[in-house]
Amino acid sequence: MRRKDREITRREDLLEMIARFKVCRLGLWDGRDVYVVPLNFGYEERDGSLNLFFHCAREGRKLDILQSRPEVSFEMDGDHALMEADTPCGYSYAYGCVMGRGVVEFLREDGEKMHALNRIMLHQTGRNAAFTPGMVRAVCVLRLRVESVSGKLHMCPEPPPAC
Repeated sequence: MRRKDREITRREDLLEMIARFKVCRLGLWDGRDVYVVPLNFGYEERDGSLNLFFHCAREGRKLDILQSRPEVSFEMDGDHALMEADTPCGYSYAYGCVMGRGVVEFLREDGEKMHALNRIMLHQTGRNAAFTPGMVRAVCVLRLRVESVSGKLHMCPEPPPAC
């Protein structure tokens, strides 16, 4: 990472950032083109392993790619604020981002899918939800087993002028 002064190295800080962000972009490679798709997500860290969960329709380009190439990169960001200055070159932008890579798995068992869907709902709404078996079977549920993750944070100066 070029800007080591902005690198987030503590796992707890990375998890706090993930908790604030609501959209994760998956970068997929179909052998010819890169396909980037934004998805709402949920997450869970258990025994030092980070998993991201997604749900989607049961067909489409994303699933076609993942069936043959489950290795993905991901990115999520937030904490956005324009930092104004007197000159154009003095402008900057506050942000936080989390990036990484891993392997996507298709969840098949109702219990696993329900757990993942609950993690998504908890992350997105702050509440658990009740899913019927029909709801669970109507969607495709994915688990991204994160193999590497890094973070970067560029904060507004204190006190924030126009952030």
